[in-house]
Amino acid sequence: MLEKFFRLKENKTDVRTEVVAGITTFMTMAYILAVNPNILSAAGMDANAVLIATALASFVGTICMAVFSNYPFALAPGMGLNAYFAYTVVLGMGYSWQIALAAVFVEGIIFIVLSLTNVREAIFNAIPLTLKAAVSVGIGLFIAFIGLQNAKIIVNSDATLLTYQTFKTDFSSVGMGALLALIGVLLTAVLLVRKVKGGILFGIIATWIISILAELAGIYVPNPELGMYSTIPTAFISFDFSSFGNTFGQVFKADFSGVNLVDFVIVVFAFLFVDVFDTLGTLIGVASKADMLDKDGRLPRIKGALMADSVATAVGAVFGTSTTTTYVESAAGVTAGGRTGLTAIVSGILFLLAMFFSPLFLTIPSFAVAPALIIVGFYMMGSVAKINFEDMSDAIPAFLCIIFMPLAYSISEGIAIGVISWTLINLISGKAKEKKISLLMYVLTIIFIAKYIFL
Repeated sequence: MLEKFFRLKENKTDVRTEVVAGITTFMTMAYILAVNPNILSAAGMDANAVLIATALASFVGTICMAVFSNYPFALAPGMGLNAYFAYTVVLGMGYSWQIALAAVFVEGIIFIVLSLTNVREAIFNAIPLTLKAAVSVGIGLFIAFIGLQNAKIIVNSDATLLTYQTFKTDFSSVGMGALLALIGVLLTAVLLVRKVKGGILFGIIATWIISILAELAGIYVPNPELGMYSTIPTAFISFDFSSFGNTFGQVFKADFSGVNLVDFVIVVFAFLFVDVFDTLGTLIGVASKADMLDKDGRLPRIKGALMADSVATAVGAVFGTSTTTTYVESAAGVTAGGRTGLTAIVSGILFLLAMFFSPLFLTIPSFAVAPALIIVGFYMMGSVAKINFEDMSDAIPAFLCIIFMPLAYSISEGIAIGVISWTLINLISGKAKEKKISLLMYVLTIIFIAKYIFL
């Protein structure tokens, strides 16, 4: 049955590989179960309810991805979008979190309509091949950067904005966590060099086990004030879901009295804008890494993938979480060999189980997951070979697209800069006809420029 539905042989994979890939994807995404409740609770939402909503939205979205498109991509509430939800819309603009959820729900409905048409698919196909390769590389750098930050190997600096961890300050906690992450990178690299299947997953587990031993030996000392927590599970399972009612269905109870319609539309558009290009960027990057794009750079069955993303966003808002989107960490599962929706099914089921085993999953330290993100970043760098550096009209926009993603901390900003620069450079240098710039690329360029002027 699995073979018939997921076409495993056709995609040159097997059940074991897909299962390992699904577990790997989940392990690299599990941090969202801790981070999302933390961020949205700042907006006044119940943290336990948000954790349940996060797990359910991830489950629904990821299962939809498997059923609608047979792709190994997983979904969860998006980083950046949750921060915009809490700190800008609620705390900054003064809206209730129920109103913010309503904006997310409206965004999801709009996305469903756009996915039924060919608008989002047309945007995907209009982006030139060189920018698609650049997006993959940029996402790789972005993922690796997130991993380095999560492990506190790269930290803030007043003098240079960022710097490396000195290991001298708070060595027993922060320094030791960074060191354990570096050990994890080494272990994962060795496993991959030795061609061990599931090497990334085993790297995460090995790093976690080592961190537990280090804590038991007193070498690693947890310090919650510095964001360094115990790696030893104190509980394994929980069946208390009573708090879910604090967020479930609250989107339909939003009080719109006193809400400025124009401001609400702007909020919806902001969610819409970031989600569109974060999702497209992720699909381009991860699909490129898995060689799923056809000879014209198009992703077959993209409509199903976009529909899964749209449904997950609307359903997630009903559950009580910010915009649900396709995750760049899906690249970890692809790197582990995942090629079909079976990978997504496994990841989705694990998100559902996470509601019951949340005390265990949330104990995995971020520095144990960081090596996987860093290694995946390395893998995605391979797409740089697809960029023609002899053609400056392609190479310079590609470079700008790549560099802006990690530095602006945003996939969508990298895409925006890439599209603007590619269109303008080729137009002004007289290569518009040669490059066959589509009408949609001109439209996107105008929209992106307008976004920087007015938003």
